Amino acid sequence: MNGTAIWLDGRLWERDDAQVSVLDHGLTVGDGVFETVKAVAGEPFALTRHLDRLAASARGLGLPEPDRDEVRRGCAAVLEAAGPLPLARLRITYTGGLSPLGSERGDAAPTLVVAVGEAPRRPDTTAAVTVPWVRNERGAVSGLKTTSYAENVVALARAREQGASEALFANTVGRLCEGTGSNVFVVLEGQIHTPALASGCLAGITRALTVEWTGAHESDLPLDVLRRAEEIFLTSTLRDVQAVHRVDGRELAPEPGPVTAKAMRIFAERAAADPDPVAPRG
Repeated sequence: MNGTAIWLDGRLWERDDAQVSVLDHGLTVGDGVFETVKAVAGEPFALTRHLDRLAASARGLGLPEPDRDEVRRGCAAVLEAAGPLPLARLRITYTGGLSPLGSERGDAAPTLVVAVGEAPRRPDTTAAVTVPWVRNERGAVSGLKTTSYAENVVALARAREQGASEALFANTVGRLCEGTGSNVFVVLEGQIHTPALASGCLAGITRALTVEWTGAHESDLPLDVLRRAEEIFLTSTLRDVQAVHRVDGRELAPEPGPVTAKAMRIFAERAAADPDPVAPRG
């Protein structure tokens, strides 16, 4: 097998043979959760943390927790089938399974799909825009990594129209929250800050590691902090730590600033030293 390999129903499939029912609840109503995991030279990064969050998201939706051993087998199988990839994206999707049309779930078992594809290396800097839509920090799925990504698709399309790679949201009370697929950090008076989870942002794996490894502060930040921050950077599974050189019409330094550059270096060194950094207990 070459390119994208698929793990479905407990076994490996050729890409064109893997099939999920058109009545799967993940398709009909977006009833599902997922994780994106970076793999470097065939080795997944922070897989234990990703599986912890997958389980937490499933619990939040009222789905039974996925079998972690099966997910690990699926990840290993698709990576082996895909062959040597310098940088790859593992996508783990877990849905409500075959269900009636409508929001009510059926009695079928959940669907688990693991896929892999090659990923490009991200540039050191990027541009972002703010969008007029908000994250609902009090919503039923706030903080869960669900497959209901339609508003992210719309927001990211707006960003692309403006020559940016990410769109940034405020929450319902005008506080800085997150991007469509990233967490946002700002540097104020030489100190790193990121919105607290109470803002409604996703508890990003790269976000958590960046906070732990750099001593960043989790803070309540107004959206307009983006107009005055000395430096801004994004974190996500495939971005790692990525500087922002433009937000809306504001131009920042064309290269990562000193605080961001240090955060990038720390993250790269710590990630290379430990491919599965587990969360601290307590």
